[in-house]
Amino acid sequence: MDILPNSLGFSLGAPTEQADDAVLAMLAGGACDAVALERAAAVAAETGLSRPNALVRLGLVSERTLAEVFRAVFGLPLAGPERYPAEPVLSERLKPRFLRAARAIPVLVESGQLTLVMADPGDSFTPQAVRLATGLAVRVEIGLPVELEAALDRLYPEAGPAPEAHEANEDDTERLKDLASEAPVIRLVNQIIAKAVETNASDIHIEPFEDRLRIRYRHDGELQDADTHPARLTPAIISRIKILAKLDIAERRLPQDGRIRMAVRGEDVVFRVATAPCLHGEIMVLRILDRSAVVFDFKTQGHTDQVISRLRTALDAPNGILLVTGPTGSGKTTTLYTALLSLNTVERKIITVEDPIEYQLPGINQIQVKPQIDLGFASLLRTIVRLDPNIIMVGEIRDVETAEISARAALTGHLVLSTLHTNSAAAAITRLRDMGLEDYLLAAVLRGVLAQRLVRRLCEVCKHEAEAPPELAVRFGLKTVWRAGGCAACRNTGYKGRQAIAEFLTPDAQIERLIFARAGQAEIEQAAVAAGMQTMLAAGMAAVARGETTVEEILRAVKAEE
Repeated sequence: MDILPNSLGFSLGAPTEQADDAVLAMLAGGACDAVALERAAAVAAETGLSRPNALVRLGLVSERTLAEVFRAVFGLPLAGPERYPAEPVLSERLKPRFLRAARAIPVLVESGQLTLVMADPGDSFTPQAVRLATGLAVRVEIGLPVELEAALDRLYPEAGPAPEAHEANEDDTERLKDLASEAPVIRLVNQIIAKAVETNASDIHIEPFEDRLRIRYRHDGELQDADTHPARLTPAIISRIKILAKLDIAERRLPQDGRIRMAVRGEDVVFRVATAPCLHGEIMVLRILDRSAVVFDFKTQGHTDQVISRLRTALDAPNGILLVTGPTGSGKTTTLYTALLSLNTVERKIITVEDPIEYQLPGINQIQVKPQIDLGFASLLRTIVRLDPNIIMVGEIRDVETAEISARAALTGHLVLSTLHTNSAAAAITRLRDMGLEDYLLAAVLRGVLAQRLVRRLCEVCKHEAEAPPELAVRFGLKTVWRAGGCAACRNTGYKGRQAIAEFLTPDAQIERLIFARAGQAEIEQAAVAAGMQTMLAAGMAAVARGETTVEEILRAVKAEE
């Protein structure tokens, strides 16, 4: 068997203990501590797992981290998803059952050598067995388990539940439970979820059609096809996720909401689940609330120094209202959570009213709105004011009652943070007026309005510079712009991650006069710009000049007027 040597002086054929020791020594350098290693050793002794794999099973190390350490220790390449073939290789000699048990896939035969992708390169038995079965020299590459398992399912599909024996009866709850408990269904759902987390998706969309079940992931705000499954699997997959979310699997006529908390590839992740009936079953969306993937830092989120300075001034106020505005999906909640965490001290009592609660914040009292029992924003606000808080966050101001209670709470010494659905900072003022909030209340309590959008960040690996078109050079002073490329690091989209572009309106004496004069949005915005506010469009073009995003992204997000 051909073996690639590595920097530590042993080969794939080396004893497992020696390889494990090398892997654990590297993990102990930062990924885990001595207590974690002791727990892994105990689990390994009980289950027969290797100690590195026991760390993953315990959720102490992610699979990607372990794969990167394998690559460093064994000196082997890490295979990407494009490495797996379109059709099985040597299927007549290597059986699916063996490959599944070994977590290995043959991907290429070339010059008398077979390339084998393995989840655990410390397994010396599998390459030897493959060499004996095929008569070929074996070259090993490392595979990320979520990608390897997905390829196994694609290349070597297991027979699913027979439609005649297991097709769900629409009124038979027990059959739905049995269907959702089939091992292939459980594994398939786990893979759908794990792949979404591994690829940093924000949402999983499960959509049934007459002839198929479509799975899509939302990456950086854009939906992308992920997989397609036979329509007969729709009841099983939907029911499995409902069981995980503790929803009623027999109820398919009404929308339902739930949450799933589970360890995915070594990370603790929460999913918000929503269902709704449709023509061919139920649409289901899982919002991935991965706390480890969210950075609660204004600068990292993309906010400029001017916005951060004005925001902190408003947050330092002893009372008043601070509003964050923008359409759905513009990062308003993340900005508010960042603000709350910056204010969270022992001396302050913070209470939030949310619908829904996105992330659990340590040390902050969070309350979920429950409209089904008439527990809305307004009724909860009345109660919260009597609980002696210093700071109140209201998930959204939707009506005049909530606006008035928030304003009066601000007048009586509370700092209130909330959101509105408006397109600009100035529009928040006219929106509150249109709701029916009195001008004197608005002028007395408003401390600032932050309006924001999310735009996709350019991939640092494949972005490239180009000369700015003449019209952009004249209008925005841009000499060069950056263009999206496309590579494996960004799933060939040219973008990786998102950042905020924002404007912050700070009410001054002139804006207060405009409020009392019932001026329009355009006049208020002109006064704010005259007082030094950088508009969203200007902030966006500054981000373009820094090479963070593209002109197309900014214009799509801001809808600039010509």
